[in-house]
Amino acid sequence: MRGAAAIVGVSDAVSPTGELEGSVRALEVRVIREALADAGLAIGDVDGLFSCTTPGWAASLELAEYLGIAPRWTDSTQTGGSSFEIHVQHAAAAIALGLCEVAVVVYAATPKSSFKRGAGGYVSRQTVPGPTPSAEWELPYAMRMPMGAYALAASRHMHEFGTTSEQLAQIAVDTRKWAAQNPLARLQELITIDDVLASPMQASPLHKLDCCLVTDGAGAVVLTSTERAKALRKPPALVLGTGTCHTHAMISEMPDLTTTGAAVSGPLAFAAAGLTPADVDVAQIYDSFTITVLLLLEDLGFCPKGEGGGYVADGVLAPGGALPANTTGGGLAYTHPGMFGIFLLVEAVRQLRGECGPRQVAGAEVALAHGSGGVLSAMSTILLGTEATA
Repeated sequence: MRGAAAIVGVSDAVSPTGELEGSVRALEVRVIREALADAGLAIGDVDGLFSCTTPGWAASLELAEYLGIAPRWTDSTQTGGSSFEIHVQHAAAAIALGLCEVAVVVYAATPKSSFKRGAGGYVSRQTVPGPTPSAEWELPYAMRMPMGAYALAASRHMHEFGTTSEQLAQIAVDTRKWAAQNPLARLQELITIDDVLASPMQASPLHKLDCCLVTDGAGAVVLTSTERAKALRKPPALVLGTGTCHTHAMISEMPDLTTTGAAVSGPLAFAAAGLTPADVDVAQIYDSFTITVLLLLEDLGFCPKGEGGGYVADGVLAPGGALPANTTGGGLAYTHPGMFGIFLLVEAVRQLRGECGPRQVAGAEVALAHGSGGVLSAMSTILLGTEATA
């Protein structure tokens, strides 16, 4: 399947205020139209649709009905923030098998503006009704979700490997350096390690600046066959390798709080692509919390398990660093409308095209986009490359 499919169009809707005008459906339609236009395609070309925006089982069905299309491949897979990397994996496989030809992956949410209108944020909208294992066995014991789950992972990593709050803070500092070069980022002011440590404690050992934003946002990507991509408007980002693994649903069932399913999904993707972590020019790694990034760097193979703290301490992720990462400003500073995975893909493609202005990573030919869903539960890794990597 290596290089059989490509991302040929991208779009996202983000505001430095954190708020967007319009309904969730209107934002979906907006970014779909923009992504198709980016590719030089039209809505009538779409025969594969991937969406998990609407809670429930019928997200892609409802959206297709609204768009007036009848896809021959449909997918409403919902794994939280990794949903969109999984959608790309599924779409690439379907395209390679000839089951669809043009696929759209889309997401939109407005938790910030909805909360101001009194409609509740994304957490309340996505709460599963009725009794659940988490509601019975975790929430009664003061497990604040999702922050408490990540605090558990951070505490365990600190206990086992000596990781420090200062090392986690460096991730937030480096991410903000990228955000300062992105006029659409919600938080563009530079910060220091001391700023992170002085921000309010949310769930020990995580401070406020260790935690992602709550904003409105939307994004879409368009995939087709690499053969068809040759005749389209923009240079394609070839899907070189993919991998997925989910290990648990509740954090209390995570087999090891310091190791995620990325330890499986990453090697799968690299093997499929015929690449190693050393080949990655730019990385888009889900940053719901600073600890998320640190765990994923280890599990994806950028450094050995337990050495993530030392690896990030010298600014390796920052502009000019050895592994430029989260070049929009990420979920910590750019945007985070509940699920950030779609934005990882959009930025990865733009970096490969050389479209990122002052934050452009020179000569980027291989990009990694890694989504994390649930409470470190569902992991999916995508490796993208320019035509030169084929």
